[in-house]
Amino acid sequence: MKINFIEEFKKITQDAWKKGWHERNGGNLTYRLTEAEVEEAKTLFNEDGQWIDLNIEIENLKNEYFLVTGSGKFLKNIQEDITSNAGIIKISEDGKQYKTLWGLDNAVPTSELPSHLKSHSIKYEKTNGAHRVIMHSHPTNLIALTFVLPLDGKTFTRELWEMATECPVVFPDGIGVLPWMVPGEVHIGLETEKLMAKHDAVIWAHHGMFCSGETLDLTFALMDTIEKSAEILVKVLSMGGKRQTIQKEEFEELAKAFNVTLEEEALK
Repeated sequence: MKINFIEEFKKITQDAWKKGWHERNGGNLTYRLTEAEVEEAKTLFNEDGQWIDLNIEIENLKNEYFLVTGSGKFLKNIQEDITSNAGIIKISEDGKQYKTLWGLDNAVPTSELPSHLKSHSIKYEKTNGAHRVIMHSHPTNLIALTFVLPLDGKTFTRELWEMATECPVVFPDGIGVLPWMVPGEVHIGLETEKLMAKHDAVIWAHHGMFCSGETLDLTFALMDTIEKSAEILVKVLSMGGKRQTIQKEEFEELAKAFNVTLEEEALK
């Protein structure tokens, strides 16, 4: 039996691997199911699993269901064997534990699960539940820029906005940036959550990026747009830098034309 959201999850992970964003077991993806999708998938569920501590509390996500990639698993393999490399988990009534209901055969959820869930939690609050996807990838050009640009959101946002006219329209709220931190720990999840309160994309310096969105397609598209802009910037810098660029007044004209509000700090 084919289930649409599972098939879409498989396609997105394959597309992301083909982009070069997910070497080996790099990166991870989590998707919060709709009520209709939970009903559709219920025949797959095994409720006999044990509850496992999350070491965080996400009260506003209690009893929610997530399709998640597995720890140490290769995203390129999900297309062929999803149950060995991903699975569906449920959050407990108190928001402090999870249980695996399907898949993750001889596996556990991604080690970045706390960071994903903290980001899901703040996005649930800020978007009234509209955002359902958190995608963590290792885009090559974006990572390269974290070695040469100042590690602040204002700089990254403005530089990437300038590289392609569509960028301010696609991510008008700009990009958050974290300095290098040990991944997989609660602290980096908490810091990512703070930035996700304001942005849909957060860079982890020398590591990768987190993107949030309403659907798998939109989240993938956000990651793709930002990485395309980063690729252009890498090429511009390698050619000696900018001779001309989009000006503040022109960004304001663009924002008016497309009815978006641009992040003020980056616009200055």
